[in-house]
Amino acid sequence: MRTSHTHSTFIAITITCLLFFCIPLVAFGITLDQAKQQGLLGERPDGYLGLAKPSASPDTVNLMKEINRKRRDVYRKIAAKDGTTLPVVEALAGKKAIQKTSPGQLIMKPNGTWTPKP
Repeated sequence: MRTSHTHSTFIAITITCLLFFCIPLVAFGITLDQAKQQGLLGERPDGYLGLAKPSASPDTVNLMKEINRKRRDVYRKIAAKDGTTLPVVEALAGKKAIQKTSPGQLIMKPNGTWTPKP
């Protein structure tokens, strides 16, 4: 029982570090914060960024793809280390990312629609 809690704590800490310290915030002329503040990108429940506005620039799309690629790599390492599945890690990461999203920035609801975080 204690081991499960320890793994959950490890996963939560690792995901928090990934989301805020390990991913480069500047790429292709726009930062992640700028893209989120402009409503171009938002956090999805599966732990990845989503394109909230299809009209976003190629730079924004490339930024999203790069960050999602890095997130996936880290999620896979966490899943392998903890002996769990990738979808379990992705779901926990999505929950944490949405919790940490600033009010007013976009989050994806389980039904796939975008809404500003209250």
